[in-house]
Amino acid sequence: MEALYAITTGILTASGVYLTLRGRTFPVVVGLTLLSYAVNLFLFSMGGLTTHGAALVGTSEHYADPLPQALVLTAIVIGFAMTAFAIILAMRSRGDLGSDSVDGNRTDREDPRENKA
Repeated sequence: MEALYAITTGILTASGVYLTLRGRTFPVVVGLTLLSYAVNLFLFSMGGLTTHGAALVGTSEHYADPLPQALVLTAIVIGFAMTAFAIILAMRSRGDLGSDSVDGNRTDREDPRENKA
């Protein structure tokens, strides 16, 4: 089970870094989302993966640690808010610059603010 979590976390991290380094805004947003999923899996696995563990202390000898679960739940909510903000920021950048390039190069249209004399 630990090997599956480690491989999945590694694949999500590698894919997230690859997409974050792309030149367009949508792959960057997807890459940041994949990185947040990888961090969530990492946080969850740090609590120790137990099977058939009780959720309440005292009902069984083995119980699941609730702290990583609470951290992951909080990280999911923060990740959702970050993704929504990044999408709105990308849409605003696309509207203002006329391009969805990350470095802000204007390849789609001319800047109406520039004076060509």
